[in-house]
Amino acid sequence: MNSLENKTAIVTGGTRGIGKGICLKLAQNKVNVVFTYLSSKEKALEIENDLKKFGIKVKGIKSDVSNYSECENVIDYINDNFNSIDILINNAGITRDNLLMRMTKKDFDKVIDTNLTSIFNMTKVVQKNFLKQRSGSIINISSIVGVRGNAGQSNYAASKAGVIGFTKSIALELGSRNIRCNAIAPGFIETEMTKDLKSEIIENWKKSIPLKKTGTVDDVANTVLFLASDMSKFITGQTISVCGGMLT
Repeated sequence: MNSLENKTAIVTGGTRGIGKGICLKLAQNKVNVVFTYLSSKEKALEIENDLKKFGIKVKGIKSDVSNYSECENVIDYINDNFNSIDILINNAGITRDNLLMRMTKKDFDKVIDTNLTSIFNMTKVVQKNFLKQRSGSIINISSIVGVRGNAGQSNYAASKAGVIGFTKSIALELGSRNIRCNAIAPGFIETEMTKDLKSEIIENWKKSIPLKKTGTVDDVANTVLFLASDMSKFITGQTISVCGGMLT
């Protein structure tokens, strides 16, 4: 992936799970990394130190990416301290699962703001950089739930379906400027969160997956690496499902 060396990527929600794995994969391939986080400064500093071991420039920025002005501040910092912005990975996301009859409007709105509005915010504020340099790769993390839905996750499914529609629209808008926009729809990926699930639940998931195994953070991060690089320079407006065949 030599085409990525010395480029700069933004990863929202980069201190845990898929986001952390993406940051690590980019750093291993000599990409400078700026990641956002919302809570633990200690965790962010730990990740900064881990990524710096690869000889790249790294910065963790505390930012609520559902807040437009805070997203503007992130871009301002990068423009002042980095040579360029080349890749945007919109990864930040939350769940507030419940059946519709029990779901509160607050929980619906919070999921939409974090999972979907944040992608509008970050894409909007980075657009000026990409247009000026006539290049850029935007990668949005959706979910197979956004493609097929899931009982008890109407808020999450709506947000992730919105991500796919937004991705296709931005690909059409910005393609003529050599700016690509794609989405990744992970299936069951083992992260810190899934470790708390009962083993029988995980086994039931495996049975529903044609490859008969769950995915890893690396599976998603490798797909991000592909979409960020020149290896995918003729790919835009697509949603790649990293799900072991669950959507087949």
